[in-house]
Parts: sequence; C-alpha cells; structure tokens
Amino acid sequence: MKLRSAVSALALILGALFAPGFGVLTGATDAFAVTKISHATATSMFRSSGITWSSSGGCSDRNNPTCTSFEQLNLATAQGAQTLKSASGCALNITGGTETGHAGGTYSHWNGYKLDYSKYTCIGNYIKNTFTYIGLRGDGAPQWKSGAGNIYADEGNHWDVTYYNCGGC
Repeated sequence: MKLRSAVSALALILGALFAPGFGVLTGATDAFAVTKISHATATSMFRSSGITWSSSGGCSDRNNPTCTSFEQLNLATAQGAQTLKSASGCALNITGGTETGHAGGTYSHWNGYKLDYSKYTCIGNYIKNTFTYIGLRGDGAPQWKSGAGNIYADEGNHWDVTYYNCGGC
C-alpha cells in the first residue's frame, strides 16, 4: 500500500513538472507560471529573426479584433516562432496574436499561447513533412504535433499554432 501511495505521489509531481506551460526557463516556482512579454519586445524578437507580421486593420491594439497584437504574449510562444523560422528556413508571417476575437480557453490566443501564420507552401510542407499528423481537431481542422509537443492546426486560410513551449530553443 505504501508503494502505491509513493508511486501515485510521484506521478502527480511528474505530471505537474512536465505540464504545458511549466516555467523551467523562467525560473518560476509555480508549475504553471509563464513569462509574458510586451508587443515591443515581441516585434523586436520577430524582426531579429526575419519574421513578419500583418493585420487586416493595420494596427496592434489588443482590444481590436482587426489588429494583430503581441501584448501579453508568452515568451515561449515568441521563441517558438523563432525556432520554427530557423528550423524551417521558410518565410513566416504572423496574422494573429493576442488580440481579442479568437476562441477562448486556457491555451488561447488571448492567454499568449497561440499565433496564426499565413499559409505558404514552404511552411506547410515543413509542418506536414516534419511533424506527426494527429488527426482532426473538434472543429475539423487537421493537426500535426511537433516533437516538442506544440500543435499546428490547418484552419484552411492560415495555420493556428499552440505553443506549450519554445520548441527546442
């Protein structure tokens, strides 16, 4: 009985340590803490990696759904975009960030876990040939999972990517 309790306790600890959002690189003590960055920090990171961004409204207001904002983006999400750009060698254009207007949930755009990318042949081929197809999302979008555990969903006119970590940065 003691062994079963010890194994159960260890499973809970390991589950918390390796849960999506664990702040290992941030030095966080809370297993679900993440480092948030500003729009200016994110754009500087993206610019330095050759990543572009655009918005249908030509703006960056987080509270306007026609803008593309990176305010309150998770650092690991920005680093994940940099990793994708570097690993793929493809052009990468972000069309959706932390602005309002996306679906909610814990691992949402608003909470800093997701970015949307323009669909280009190069990046599409990289995702489909490098990552593992894991089936359809509840809304019918086909999904691929990277070795790091990040999820790439083909939403038809763009890629919707959920970053649980930086993808090996």
